[in-house]
Amino acid sequence: MADETDEVLDAVGPRLRALRKHRGLTLADLSTATGISESTLSRLESGGRRPTLELLLPLARVHGVPLDDLVGAPRTGDPRVHLRPIHRHGMTFLPLTRRAGGVQAFKMLIPSRDEPAEPTPKTHGGYEWVYVLNGRLRLVVGDRDLVLPPGEAAEFDTSLPHWLGSADGGAVETLVLFGPQGERAHVRARTQR
Repeated sequence: MADETDEVLDAVGPRLRALRKHRGLTLADLSTATGISESTLSRLESGGRRPTLELLLPLARVHGVPLDDLVGAPRTGDPRVHLRPIHRHGMTFLPLTRRAGGVQAFKMLIPSRDEPAEPTPKTHGGYEWVYVLNGRLRLVVGDRDLVLPPGEAAEFDTSLPHWLGSADGGAVETLVLFGPQGERAHVRARTQR
């Protein structure tokens, strides 16, 4: 068991270095973001310092990855996502991702009502992409008032006043991608020759 633990801990340093370089960060950048000294970060990456929970937690937060990814924890084999629904503003959000930071995915359910709700636009930091699965979504963004049927998508900067609700009082199901300010959803298609 000790050999297995040593093997897992020995792999953390190279994983941390690769993650930092992939993100284009220097040790100084990472030190500023985590509060961990550059020399400690360097020793962690080179294997000269043993990783501890106190060091790995801020690194996982700054890199936006689960702690399991930093230590290379084996997968449990269960591919299901077991996250609890979030209830806000009369809607239900089912998280579809579990990684910290970065773009988050949700299934949003708007229940049916006798009368469509009146828009109450709000703002917050970030960027949102919405795809309508079922129902008719009313989307108010700034001075635009749109109705999206199933199969339509919209994306917008959430610093603009916005509101989502049912266009006709019926239930609505959507997929929502939400990212931090400046991070947009990108769709890449292969070019055919």
